[in-house]
Amino acid sequence: MIRVTLPPHLRNLAGVSGEVRLDLTGTITLGAVLDALEATYPVLRGAIRDHGTKRRRAFVRFFACEEDLSHEPPDTPLPGAVASGAEPLLVIGAMAGG
Repeated sequence: MIRVTLPPHLRNLAGVSGEVRLDLTGTITLGAVLDALEATYPVLRGAIRDHGTKRRRAFVRFFACEEDLSHEPPDTPLPGAVASGAEPLLVIGAMAGG
């Protein structure tokens, strides 16, 4: 069981409260979690990653076990604590401006 914490605006969009839990098998990668998240909540397609390129949106960041995974390739295995469900994958809406 993979735990994913979404920022409030994506939780509202998906119609969920609290953490999202996903069942995945095999190697748990960032891309596999995002694929499962978008398959379970189709309304999130295009909100986290571009529809065509599957690249992360500019103001979305990914963190796991205090590591920034935002610039890692999608086939990057997630830390064991995330893969086991002990720690969540954090999807964060970054802020910008002045």
